[in-house]
Amino acid sequence: MNGKRLSAVSSFLLVAAALLIVASLFFPWWKMEFFAPQYPEGLNIIVYPDKLEGEIDIVNGLNHYIGMANFSEENFPELKYLSYLIGGLALLVLVAAVIRKKSFLYFVIGLFAVGGLLGVWDLNRWLKNFGTELDPMAPIKVDPFVPPIIGENTLANFITYSKLGLGTYLVIAAFIFILIPLWKDRKR
Repeated sequence: MNGKRLSAVSSFLLVAAALLIVASLFFPWWKMEFFAPQYPEGLNIIVYPDKLEGEIDIVNGLNHYIGMANFSEENFPELKYLSYLIGGLALLVLVAAVIRKKSFLYFVIGLFAVGGLLGVWDLNRWLKNFGTELDPMAPIKVDPFVPPIIGENTLANFITYSKLGLGTYLVIAAFIFILIPLWKDRKR
């Protein structure tokens, strides 16, 4: 056997990783929950790779008072193509499982890592834009702010919690699954 090929077990792990990536498309990747005395049950924005869900209209109505832009699928062009990029990544992982070449797996891991870093950067960019580019003519004046990607934020009487969704955890698990063959087959 060629010393640069992955084992059958590693190939199986890559197939499982591809399936996890595909499954992630059907679950939320990120969520922000808003709580205030007038909304004790909470409001939320739920982000999937291809759509937004939650009480978006109510959140937009409230955000209008501080001059924040509306959350809408039209304001996030990434939602039009992100699921295709994710599907393409799953396909590349599947190809790595079939051809079983370490060099190709290194390429896929690099692409996966760069894509993940770009995703985090993009989400942070949007949060920064929404929290700092406030309309100066808004009825209520607040200092510019940047909600965290993960964690708690307080603005006026609202406490927000940002957290990762199941889809993101599935992708993280997939990334771990594609790293394991490098360790497992390190002497091959």
